[in-house]
Amino acid sequence: MSGGSYLVFATCVALATFVQNLTGFAFSLILLGLVGVLRLASIHDAANAATVLTLVNAAVYFRQRGLQPGWRVMKPAIPASWLGVGLGVAALHWLSAHAVEGLRMLLGLAILVCAILLLRRGPPLPQVSRPRSFALIGGLSGLLGGLFSSAGPPLVYLMYRQPLARELVQQCLILMFALNALLRLALVLAGGDFSREALLLSACAVPVVYAVNTLQHRHPLRLDLRKTQLLVGALLLLTGALLLGNGLAALK
Repeated sequence: MSGGSYLVFATCVALATFVQNLTGFAFSLILLGLVGVLRLASIHDAANAATVLTLVNAAVYFRQRGLQPGWRVMKPAIPASWLGVGLGVAALHWLSAHAVEGLRMLLGLAILVCAILLLRRGPPLPQVSRPRSFALIGGLSGLLGGLFSSAGPPLVYLMYRQPLARELVQQCLILMFALNALLRLALVLAGGDFSREALLLSACAVPVVYAVNTLQHRHPLRLDLRKTQLLVGALLLLTGALLLGNGLAALK
């Protein structure tokens, strides 16, 4: 990658961080979607960099705001989510070696599903879902997290339907994505799959994550929940459609 490409990547990170801290999700989906569309790096390297940046973003987010993560709410989802992460990392290794364009299209499909679920969100549930629902959705989210460092679609849909405060929902989502990222990073490092390119991508973007968090903490943007969801959903729809279109074009 050239110096200009790293600058573009850092800009994509800034946008992803901004949206993540507004909604509690979409960091990796937006970052990987933009990287895939712009072809700045391989999906594999970008996913590994996104894993590191997800951890950095969560650490800065909670530290600057003095918040406590929602451990109690998310406890049933954590074991199943970690199992899903392990399966997803194994699937990513095989897909990266045998089906690069298929992997790109699968990412595009995951982004579209996330956008549709968000835009068609149903009314809040009368009470918090049972632990087995959190476990099932946690497993599905972990699988996507292992594949793309993007555990959003199932978990976002579940959490935004819970009768919980918006701020708590955001904190729970950021917590889960950070936990998945921690396990994913350990598995990637243990397998020797963290390349020099992924390290450079992470290093150039860490200051951006810190700067965007600081700016948002000092000057928070006040949007109501539905406007935020519509904005993010539209961006995800566009990114996912472009990825699918590029993948189909490459197969012709």
